[in-house]
Amino acid sequence: MSFFEDIATSLDNAGIESRVNDDVMFVPITSGIEIQFIEIDADLPAANVYIANAVADDEEELFDSALVSVVFSVDDAVKTVLGHIATDQVVTVLQDLLDGTDERIADLEFFHDPFDARVVYAGVTHTSVIRVCVESEETTPTASVVFIALGEELASYANERDEVLASLHNIDGATKRQQQKLLYDIASHPEDNEVLELGTFDDWDKLFDVLSLAADQGADWESQLVPFDEYDDDYSEYEVFDISDYDEIEIDDIDEIAEMDEYADDLEDFEDTDE
Repeated sequence: MSFFEDIATSLDNAGIESRVNDDVMFVPITSGIEIQFIEIDADLPAANVYIANAVADDEEELFDSALVSVVFSVDDAVKTVLGHIATDQVVTVLQDLLDGTDERIADLEFFHDPFDARVVYAGVTHTSVIRVCVESEETTPTASVVFIALGEELASYANERDEVLASLHNIDGATKRQQQKLLYDIASHPEDNEVLELGTFDDWDKLFDVLSLAADQGADWESQLVPFDEYDDDYSEYEVFDISDYDEIEIDDIDEIAEMDEYADDLEDFEDTDE
């Protein structure tokens, strides 16, 4: 079997369609994007890998392709395809979150992290935010979800910001931008806030169910999150055992303990004799 035939068989086993036209193998990723394999050495074997933007124009197909990698085995070729499929899923999920296309997140308005394209945020209350990081580890796309509530030290800052928002309400777009800035401030300082890990998901349907639940439960979660400092204060009320306490034991106390041990041994011997 040829290199392309081996790749096609492995892709088919993974449920991925492919086709070969002359010396090029095409693997569709989306309706408008394909991966192209062009064999450059049949003996090694080796093939250049291109990402192609396929645009149908009447009966002709025009391809704007870019070289992205080179593969030297069937496993490499399949892994490359799976990686690009995973990347496409990441982009699709992020876009769905930003566009709010699923009715389950109708109450959440996501916006992009200004520095990390994998991360989006949505406000739940005026002092809490959901952070979603969608990324691909090799061939498996996942989404990690975190609920972040504003810490007490920043609560007054949030209230002051609300007053500013109210004064900017008559300026088109200003309120929304300022609100997103506040929510980003909350999410980008986890050390100053209370964080609730909601999990990592590779089932997108479950992801949207979780986000819907978070929108409903966010206010309740925020009211129940307690800073660890408060736990530390509670535990400090209990006396903690210290090995240095042994320094206070007198010799007479040790003798008394020894006598108790001898009494216990005598009692055990008596019981054995009685039997």
